[in-house]
Amino acid sequence: MITRKLGIDLGTTNTLVFVPGKGLMINEPTVVALSKPGNTVMAVGLEAKEMVGRTPGDIVTYRPLKDGVIAEYYTTKTMLEYFISKAVGRFNIFKPEVVISVSAGITSTEKRAVMNAAREAGAKEVYLVREPLLAALGANIPINSSSGNMIINMGGGTCEVAVISLGGIVTWSSRRVAGNHFDQAIMDYIKKKYVLAIGENTAENIKIEIGAALTNPNKLTMKIRGRDLITGLPRDLIINSNEIVEAIDPYLNDIVASVQSVFNVTPPELVADIMEKGIIVSGGTAQLRHIDEFFRRHLGVAAYVAEDPFYCVAKGTAVILEHLDVYKRTLLSKL
Repeated sequence: MITRKLGIDLGTTNTLVFVPGKGLMINEPTVVALSKPGNTVMAVGLEAKEMVGRTPGDIVTYRPLKDGVIAEYYTTKTMLEYFISKAVGRFNIFKPEVVISVSAGITSTEKRAVMNAAREAGAKEVYLVREPLLAALGANIPINSSSGNMIINMGGGTCEVAVISLGGIVTWSSRRVAGNHFDQAIMDYIKKKYVLAIGENTAENIKIEIGAALTNPNKLTMKIRGRDLITGLPRDLIINSNEIVEAIDPYLNDIVASVQSVFNVTPPELVADIMEKGIIVSGGTAQLRHIDEFFRRHLGVAAYVAEDPFYCVAKGTAVILEHLDVYKRTLLSKL
């Protein structure tokens, strides 16, 4: 089967690639490993992620996207080349049309960087669509309705809040506070409280295994290992979910403030619609335990986690690809 279209959820933490007729083909970490000094690519995706925190001095791992935008152009282009080639197959003679998710707050310079990187990586045409619109489509929100819908898309590098009506974004906020910042907060918390250094992968595992947005009497526990900063020796530690809540709470409050700022500039009629229907939460970080109840308590509005929140943006690219000719003019004009 000849692949002529691709949808790419280009995330700070993970990249997902959707192929029409085949479904989700790729779900790998947004990580590239390079060997020094020649900057030769050693590994991309899952293989590179396994190297994080374990490399010798002549190998460096990069996350080419930072806070939702390209930080390393060369490594982003190399990574896209790898993912596009893997998705279309070695014997595909046609360059594919590619739909790529971008942050709602992307600048014109950042847009050009994404488009140029994708074209150099093998794309024929590149269409950029704002993440909140894709997430809403993937969460089965009727974006073309005149009624207002609010979505909070919590990814790895950014948390984006948007009110959508009549096929476009009415008001929005993009804050560079999300899953990766939660990981760093967990590392800092354990370092400060227990004088124990842990790695990035360990912090991410803690967030996934026992992370929560609200404290609970029935707290979860997890055994972790790190390096004692006093003795320099390895040490085990039992940590619980309520401690993780304490560690990430300042960032969650930042997100609440971002939602409040969007409500402040949203037309009253649309606010009334949102009050009636509730807020939809999507993105990988939306899998944090009790996140819907957290937003309900702090905002006074019902919140619901989308079905398969991690895949919402990728599913949104699938909807666009199915009706690409219809969406081309409207989406490009609304970037």
